[in-house]
Order: sequence, then C-alpha cells, then structure tokens
Amino acid sequence: MEHRQFGRSGLKVPVLGLGTATFGGIGEFFERWGRTDAAEAERLVDLCLEAGANFFDTAD
Repeated sequence: MEHRQFGRSGLKVPVLGLGTATFGGIGEFFERWGRTDAAEAERLVDLCLEAGANFFDTAD
C-alpha cells in the first residue's frame, strides 16, 4: 500500500481508505443508498487490512 506524508504532521497515511457509512445502517435512507450487514463489513475490513490499508472513515 502506498502511503503519503500528511501535511507537516510527520504522519504517513495510505492513499486509499474505506468509507463505512453503510455499515449497519437501518431506515429509509439506507434502503435507498445501500446497507452492509456485519458479516460483509467484517469481510471488507479484513480485505483492506490484508492489502495494507488502515484508514477507515467512520463519519456519519
């Protein structure tokens, strides 16, 4: 996984991350936008970790 310098912080972050907005969502919004159940979410996280990605966007 390629990493880049994060500004002047001294931190390096991966160039790819996984957005998790659909993980565990319920309600009308998720019925239209999509939802990811726990088993599929775990599979996606595992795939990312295996590929060296460690950035997960957990914002609503």
